[in-house]
Amino acid sequence: MDTTATVNYHVAAPFEQAFHIDPNGDEGKLVSPELVPTRVKVRDVRNGVALDFARDGVMFVDSVSAIRDFDASNGWQETYNRELSDLLVRKIGAKESIVFDHTVRIDDPVSTRRPARNVHTDYSPSGAQQRLRDLLGERADDWEAGHFAFVNVWRPVRNPVVTAPLGFVLPQSVVDEDWVNVNVIYPDRVGAILGLVANEAHEWIYFSCMTSDEVALFNIFDNHERPAIAHSALDLLGEGSVETPRVSIESRTLVRY
Repeated sequence: MDTTATVNYHVAAPFEQAFHIDPNGDEGKLVSPELVPTRVKVRDVRNGVALDFARDGVMFVDSVSAIRDFDASNGWQETYNRELSDLLVRKIGAKESIVFDHTVRIDDPVSTRRPARNVHTDYSPSGAQQRLRDLLGERADDWEAGHFAFVNVWRPVRNPVVTAPLGFVLPQSVVDEDWVNVNVIYPDRVGAILGLVANEAHEWIYFSCMTSDEVALFNIFDNHERPAIAHSALDLLGEGSVETPRVSIESRTLVRY
Protein backbone atom coordinates (compact mmCIF):
# COMPACT_ATOMS: atom_id res chain seq x y z
CA MET A 1 0.00 0.00 0.00
CA ASP A 2 1.24 3.49 -0.85
CA THR A 3 1.30 6.43 1.52
CA THR A 4 2.59 10.00 1.33
CA ALA A 5 5.46 11.44 3.33
CA THR A 6 7.57 14.56 3.49
CA VAL A 7 11.36 14.23 3.16
CA ASN A 8 14.15 16.79 2.94
CA TYR A 9 16.23 16.51 -0.20
CA HIS A 10 19.62 18.12 -0.68
CA VAL A 11 20.31 20.65 -3.45
CA ALA A 12 22.94 20.80 -6.15
CA ALA A 13 25.20 23.80 -5.47
CA PRO A 14 28.43 25.21 -6.93
CA PHE A 15 29.94 25.59 -3.46
CA GLU A 16 30.97 23.20 -0.67
CA GLN A 17 28.11 22.09 1.59
CA ALA A 18 28.37 20.78 5.14
CA PHE A 19 26.56 19.74 8.30
CA HIS A 20 28.10 21.02 11.54
CA ILE A 21 27.55 18.54 14.41
CA ASP A 22 27.78 19.84 18.00
CA PRO A 23 29.51 23.07 16.89
CA ASN A 24 31.63 24.70 19.60
CA GLY A 25 30.86 21.75 21.90
CA ASP A 26 27.10 22.49 21.95
CA GLU A 27 25.84 18.89 22.18
CA GLY A 28 22.73 18.22 20.13
CA LYS A 29 23.05 21.35 18.00
CA LEU A 30 22.96 20.79 14.24
CA VAL A 31 23.72 23.39 11.59
CA SER A 32 22.37 22.13 8.27
CA PRO A 33 23.05 23.00 4.64
CA GLU A 34 20.10 23.94 2.45
CA LEU A 35 17.40 21.24 2.28
CA VAL A 36 14.17 21.14 0.27
CA PRO A 37 11.02 19.65 1.92
CA THR A 38 9.36 17.44 -0.69
CA ARG A 39 6.30 15.19 -0.70
CA VAL A 40 6.91 11.67 -1.99
CA LYS A 41 4.91 8.48 -2.44
CA VAL A 42 6.15 5.65 -0.23
CA ARG A 43 5.39 1.93 -0.65
CA ASP A 44 4.94 -0.24 2.44
CA VAL A 45 6.91 -3.46 1.85
CA ARG A 46 5.83 -5.29 5.00
CA ASN A 47 3.52 -7.69 3.19
CA GLY A 48 5.04 -9.83 0.49
CA VAL A 49 7.59 -7.57 -1.25
CA ALA A 50 10.84 -9.44 -1.84
CA LEU A 51 14.04 -7.43 -1.41
CA ASP A 52 17.52 -8.61 -2.37
CA PHE A 53 20.33 -7.08 -0.33
CA ALA A 54 22.93 -7.24 -3.12
CA ARG A 55 20.55 -5.58 -5.59
CA ASP A 56 18.40 -3.30 -3.43
CA GLY A 57 20.87 -2.38 -0.68
CA VAL A 58 18.39 -3.11 2.11
CA MET A 59 16.58 -5.99 3.77
CA PHE A 60 14.23 -6.30 6.75
CA VAL A 61 14.63 -9.34 8.99
CA ASP A 62 13.41 -10.75 12.29
CA SER A 63 16.10 -10.43 14.96
CA VAL A 64 15.22 -10.93 18.61
CA SER A 65 17.82 -9.39 20.93
CA ALA A 66 18.65 -10.26 24.51
CA ILE A 67 19.10 -6.52 25.08
CA ARG A 68 15.96 -4.58 25.87
CA ASP A 69 17.42 -1.37 27.31
CA PHE A 70 20.20 0.42 25.45
CA ASP A 71 21.12 2.71 28.32
CA ALA A 72 24.02 5.12 28.71
CA SER A 73 26.04 2.67 30.82
CA ASN A 74 26.98 0.79 27.62
CA GLY A 75 27.08 -2.47 29.57
CA TRP A 76 25.02 -4.02 26.79
CA GLN A 77 27.50 -3.37 23.99
CA GLU A 78 29.58 -6.55 24.15
CA THR A 79 26.51 -8.81 24.01
CA TYR A 80 24.80 -6.72 21.34
CA ASN A 81 27.92 -6.55 19.16
CA ARG A 82 28.12 -10.36 19.20
CA GLU A 83 24.46 -10.56 18.18
CA LEU A 84 25.01 -8.17 15.29
CA SER A 85 28.13 -9.98 14.06
CA ASP A 86 26.22 -13.27 14.04
CA LEU A 87 23.32 -11.62 12.22
CA LEU A 88 25.62 -10.25 9.50
CA VAL A 89 27.11 -13.71 8.95
CA ARG A 90 23.70 -15.35 8.63
CA LYS A 91 21.90 -12.74 6.58
CA ILE A 92 24.45 -11.18 4.22
CA GLY A 93 27.33 -13.67 4.28
CA ALA A 94 29.89 -11.51 6.10
CA LYS A 95 33.09 -13.40 6.95
CA GLU A 96 34.26 -10.80 9.46
CA SER A 97 32.66 -7.73 10.98
CA ILE A 98 33.55 -4.84 13.26
CA VAL A 99 30.77 -2.98 15.08
CA PHE A 100 32.16 0.49 15.72
CA ASP A 101 29.34 2.88 16.55
CA HIS A 102 25.89 2.94 18.15
CA THR A 103 23.52 5.91 18.09
CA VAL A 104 20.22 5.97 19.97
CA ARG A 105 17.82 8.44 18.37
CA ILE A 106 14.62 9.79 19.92
CA ASP A 107 12.01 11.68 17.92
CA ASP A 108 11.60 14.41 20.50
CA PRO A 109 12.52 18.10 20.21
CA VAL A 110 14.57 17.95 23.43
CA SER A 111 16.63 14.93 22.33
CA THR A 112 20.29 15.55 21.54
CA ARG A 113 20.10 12.89 18.81
CA ARG A 114 16.91 13.05 16.75
CA PRO A 115 16.16 11.00 13.61
CA ALA A 116 18.09 12.23 10.58
CA ARG A 117 15.65 14.03 8.31
CA ASN A 118 17.81 14.51 5.25
CA VAL A 119 17.99 12.11 2.29
CA HIS A 120 21.51 10.72 2.29
CA THR A 121 23.87 7.81 2.57
CA ASP A 122 26.44 7.86 5.35
CA TYR A 123 29.69 7.87 3.34
CA SER A 124 30.96 9.26 0.09
CA PRO A 125 33.63 7.03 -1.51
CA SER A 126 36.38 9.25 -0.09
CA GLY A 127 34.63 9.35 3.30
CA ALA A 128 34.43 5.55 3.35
CA GLN A 129 38.11 5.16 2.52
CA GLN A 130 39.06 7.61 5.27
CA ARG A 131 36.80 5.89 7.81
CA LEU A 132 38.32 2.51 6.93
CA ARG A 133 41.78 3.88 7.69
CA ASP A 134 40.57 5.61 10.85
CA LEU A 135 39.25 2.28 12.13
CA LEU A 136 41.94 -0.13 10.93
CA GLY A 137 45.16 1.83 10.46
CA GLU A 138 47.73 -0.29 8.62
CA ARG A 139 45.26 -3.20 8.37
CA ALA A 140 43.17 -1.14 5.93
CA ASP A 141 45.38 -2.20 2.99
CA ASP A 142 44.50 -5.86 3.59
CA TRP A 143 40.75 -5.10 3.69
CA GLU A 144 40.94 -2.90 0.58
CA ALA A 145 42.52 -5.75 -1.36
CA GLY A 146 39.35 -7.79 -0.88
CA HIS A 147 35.62 -7.11 -0.67
CA PHE A 148 34.55 -4.86 2.20
CA ALA A 149 31.52 -2.73 3.00
CA PHE A 150 29.94 -0.48 5.57
CA VAL A 151 26.53 -1.82 6.62
CA ASN A 152 24.12 -0.25 9.10
CA VAL A 153 21.78 -2.17 11.38
CA TRP A 154 18.70 -0.21 12.50
CA ARG A 155 16.37 -1.40 15.27
CA PRO A 156 13.37 0.17 17.06
CA VAL A 157 13.71 0.34 20.83
CA ARG A 158 10.81 -0.53 23.15
CA ASN A 159 7.69 0.52 21.21
CA PRO A 160 6.72 -0.14 17.57
CA VAL A 161 7.68 2.75 15.30
CA VAL A 162 4.70 4.97 14.48
CA THR A 163 6.51 8.30 13.96
CA ALA A 164 9.47 9.08 11.70
CA PRO A 165 9.92 5.55 10.29
CA LEU A 166 13.04 4.99 8.25
CA GLY A 167 12.44 5.19 4.49
CA PHE A 168 14.71 4.10 1.63
CA VAL A 169 15.11 4.99 -2.05
CA LEU A 170 15.57 1.90 -4.21
CA PRO A 171 19.00 2.23 -5.90
CA GLN A 172 17.71 1.30 -9.35
CA SER A 173 15.62 4.49 -9.34
CA VAL A 174 18.66 6.73 -8.65
CA VAL A 175 21.11 8.07 -11.23
CA ASP A 176 24.65 9.23 -10.53
CA GLU A 177 23.70 12.88 -11.06
CA ASP A 178 21.29 12.73 -8.09
CA TRP A 179 24.17 12.51 -5.59
CA VAL A 180 26.02 15.50 -4.12
CA ASN A 181 29.02 15.56 -1.77
CA VAL A 182 28.35 16.95 1.71
CA ASN A 183 30.91 17.31 4.49
CA VAL A 184 30.05 16.47 8.09
CA ILE A 185 32.08 18.58 10.49
CA TYR A 186 32.37 17.13 14.01
CA PRO A 187 34.24 18.80 16.88
CA ASP A 188 37.13 16.32 16.43
CA ARG A 189 37.05 15.25 12.77
CA VAL A 190 35.56 15.85 9.32
CA GLY A 191 33.54 13.17 7.54
CA ALA A 192 31.95 13.09 4.08
CA ILE A 193 28.50 11.81 3.10
CA LEU A 194 26.45 11.78 -0.08
CA GLY A 195 23.23 13.77 -0.13
CA LEU A 196 20.44 13.03 -2.60
CA VAL A 197 18.80 15.63 -4.85
CA ALA A 198 15.09 15.30 -5.67
CA ASN A 199 14.09 13.28 -8.72
CA GLU A 200 10.50 12.28 -9.52
CA ALA A 201 11.76 8.85 -10.61
CA HIS A 202 12.82 7.91 -7.06
CA GLU A 203 11.02 4.85 -5.65
CA TRP A 204 10.56 5.14 -1.89
CA ILE A 205 9.86 2.16 0.41
CA TYR A 206 9.47 1.58 4.15
CA PHE A 207 8.48 -1.21 6.54
CA SER A 208 5.48 -0.19 8.60
CA CYS A 209 5.18 -0.48 12.38
CA MET A 210 8.59 -2.05 12.93
CA THR A 211 9.05 -3.61 16.36
CA SER A 212 12.11 -4.14 18.54
CA ASP A 213 12.31 -7.72 17.24
CA GLU A 214 12.80 -6.51 13.65
CA VAL A 215 15.80 -4.79 12.05
CA ALA A 216 16.73 -3.13 8.80
CA LEU A 217 20.12 -4.04 7.32
CA PHE A 218 21.23 -1.49 4.74
CA ASN A 219 24.30 -0.87 2.64
CA ILE A 220 26.20 2.40 3.08
CA PHE A 221 29.31 1.74 0.96
CA ASP A 222 30.69 -1.29 -0.87
CA ASN A 223 34.05 -1.39 -2.64
CA HIS A 224 32.73 -4.02 -5.10
CA GLU A 225 30.01 -1.61 -6.24
CA ARG A 226 26.99 -3.08 -4.51
CA PRO A 227 24.70 -0.04 -4.36
CA ALA A 228 24.64 2.27 -1.38
CA ILE A 229 21.08 3.17 -0.44
CA ALA A 230 19.73 6.64 0.28
CA HIS A 231 17.57 6.87 3.37
CA SER A 232 15.81 9.32 5.69
CA ALA A 233 13.26 9.50 8.45
CA LEU A 234 9.79 9.95 6.95
CA ASP A 235 7.19 12.41 8.16
CA LEU A 236 4.07 10.54 7.12
CA LEU A 237 1.07 12.55 5.98
CA GLY A 238 -1.63 12.48 8.65
CA GLU A 239 0.74 11.08 11.26
CA GLY A 240 -0.45 13.60 13.85
CA SER A 241 0.65 13.64 17.45
CA VAL A 242 1.33 10.38 19.25
CA GLU A 243 2.22 9.41 22.81
CA THR A 244 5.08 7.08 21.85
CA PRO A 245 7.68 8.89 19.71
CA ARG A 246 10.17 6.80 17.80
CA VAL A 247 13.16 5.51 19.72
CA SER A 248 15.72 3.57 17.69
CA ILE A 249 19.30 2.38 17.75
CA GLU A 250 21.48 2.61 14.67
CA SER A 251 24.64 0.51 14.64
CA ARG A 252 27.38 1.05 12.10
CA THR A 253 29.46 -1.92 11.05
CA LEU A 254 32.42 -2.65 8.81
CA VAL A 255 32.19 -6.05 7.13
CA ARG A 256 34.48 -8.19 5.02
CA TYR A 257 33.08 -10.77 2.60
